[in-house]
Amino acid sequence: MSFDRAQSLGRKVVSSLALAAMLVLSGCQVRPLYDTDGATAARLGSISFSEPRSRVEQVVRNRLVFLTSGGAGEPVNADYTVNLEVSSSSTQVLLIDSSDTPRAMQVTARGTYSITRKSDNQVLKSATRSATAQMDYSIQEFASTRALRDAEDRAAKELAELIRADIAGVLSR
Repeated sequence: MSFDRAQSLGRKVVSSLALAAMLVLSGCQVRPLYDTDGATAARLGSISFSEPRSRVEQVVRNRLVFLTSGGAGEPVNADYTVNLEVSSSSTQVLLIDSSDTPRAMQVTARGTYSITRKSDNQVLKSATRSATAQMDYSIQEFASTRALRDAEDRAAKELAELIRADIAGVLSR
């Protein structure tokens, strides 16, 4: 086989593969998860959340209310209810060998939630998600206490983002 024929055959194969890939991809049904004009945004705006039982759960709840409603607050007559339970824990890392004093901590916020449609009390999804934030430990007590609180807030806000994405995925179907 001559070089020209082999090159021509190679071009045909590449062209055929490109055409096949375009045909396969044209059948995909992709839509944006964060669309603001579609039904997903309206459904997200009709969610009520359970009352918080801890400070970290309050941070997650407040962030979820903001993310789902676009800052408008919770609706009076919601179509969906989210039962939310959040806990946080901290783990000491990077211990100083001579004194067993931590140099840093890892804060984890763990949230378990279920979203229920009010019209028929059907649970659409239940899941557990977690988010982690790091903090440096200071020798000053107030600085360490404040750093722990800030790390809890960062983890809680990240957890709210994860839960919101899950809920948006469920409500977009």
